[in-house]
Amino acid sequence: MSNLAERKMRFFYALRSNGVTDPRVLAAMEAVDRGLFVKGVFAERAYDDTPLPIACGQTISQPSVVGLMTQALNVSPRDKVLEVGTGSGYQAAILSHLARRVYTIDRYRRLVREAEAVFAALDLTNITAIVGDGSFGLPEQAPFDRIIITAAAEDPPGPLLAQLRIGGIMVVPVGQSDAVQSLIKVTRGPEGYDYEELRPVRFVPLVEGLGRD
Repeated sequence: MSNLAERKMRFFYALRSNGVTDPRVLAAMEAVDRGLFVKGVFAERAYDDTPLPIACGQTISQPSVVGLMTQALNVSPRDKVLEVGTGSGYQAAILSHLARRVYTIDRYRRLVREAEAVFAALDLTNITAIVGDGSFGLPEQAPFDRIIITAAAEDPPGPLLAQLRIGGIMVVPVGQSDAVQSLIKVTRGPEGYDYEELRPVRFVPLVEGLGRD
């Protein structure tokens, strides 16, 4: 077995041993090569179950956390999904295999541009990547069936909760950026929102405004 094949095998073992068991999520993660989203000196570690630095001071999330967040979203093939925090584009690429349409927004133009190049190379035509302030969501495309936020907010952001369809699910890390945060699953019901705490996580903070590339 080649070194690369062995690393990929360990990658999927780490996903399963950390609780990523949904067959659709595992298939989507198998279809999207994380190595395409990790550049430069960190490329060698693309198949480690660890977050890695990317441009603009951001990170590509730990694969098992990506898997758990995707699993918690419970995306169905007809869903329209909003991702806040495009980053490397890895999470959006996985969602594109599960959803009808993915909108992903990031405050850094460079990250959006680089992610779009990978989406095009992979022929992922159901992703729309947008440069903008994700803390306000994407009201012109709302409501969304699913919303995933890949940066930590002190509370689930009100504008984003308002863009969630009744029956919809949001997954968001909540907490202070310098402390351990909690991954929260929010389900919108006819009478309001139900909150479920999933696990401790650590994400970069959700910041308002556009970034300087």
